[in-house]
Amino acid sequence: MGNAELYSIHIHPVKAFRGESPRQAEVEPWGLAGDRRWVLIDAGGKVVTQRQQPRLAQAAAELLPGGGIRLSAPGRAPLTVPVPEVAGTTTVDIFGTKVEAVPAGDGAHGWCSGYLGEDVRLLHMDDPATRRAVDPEFARPGETVSFADGYPLLLTTLASLDALNSLIAGGDHAQEGPLPMNRFRPNVVVSGTAAWAEDGWSRIAIGEVGFRVAKMCGRCVVTTTDQETAERGREPLRTLGRHRRFGNQLVFGQNLVPENPGTIRVGDPFRILA
Repeated sequence: MGNAELYSIHIHPVKAFRGESPRQAEVEPWGLAGDRRWVLIDAGGKVVTQRQQPRLAQAAAELLPGGGIRLSAPGRAPLTVPVPEVAGTTTVDIFGTKVEAVPAGDGAHGWCSGYLGEDVRLLHMDDPATRRAVDPEFARPGETVSFADGYPLLLTTLASLDALNSLIAGGDHAQEGPLPMNRFRPNVVVSGTAAWAEDGWSRIAIGEVGFRVAKMCGRCVVTTTDQETAERGREPLRTLGRHRRFGNQLVFGQNLVPENPGTIRVGDPFRILA
């Protein structure tokens, strides 16, 4: 594994929207700078993702200097949304956890609601250092996360995707493969490892930044959503269920917690520390 390296970086400024693939990114304690600092909620305050609204796969969010975003989607004129002033917060219910966030302006609510055909609001996490703790079962005191599903970063590997696609090709729904990596919405993708080697990692380094491997990533229906067309199929959950079931979870990828801040760049060496 001497040539293992960082193959790609992915930042999703708005949770569930299409993201960006920069050549480098700043690693902050709660994740990559700009990743999932914005979120949609429904009229009841619950987070809206591709689980409920597959069409979010076709909506894009571009990160702007200063933390604002530019939204675009089929049939909608692009909209620039600045970081809102903290005049008050709204409670967000993210998978049963209550988190305070700052509402964007009415224009952003109208744009997102018009696209989805549902009353939704767009919110921004003003202070990720204090707003939301990582699951204490897998975290250390004081560790926080943005609006990612549960952990600061998600890592996947090219070798494991190749192995998964080989399994899909031999299964009942071979016509659905091969699947691209964007089905899994990772932050960092590593090349040059063995398939499924990540199952045994506990600490890794990408360039100058060390990470603790917190837990395997259990996958949901979002992975069955074509990120170009927003259409759903059976894969990869059908194949993960046959070959990658750990307890009650279907696993692909590993959740990471940064051990130190720093900059990661495509091509950085990847090392297993423990």
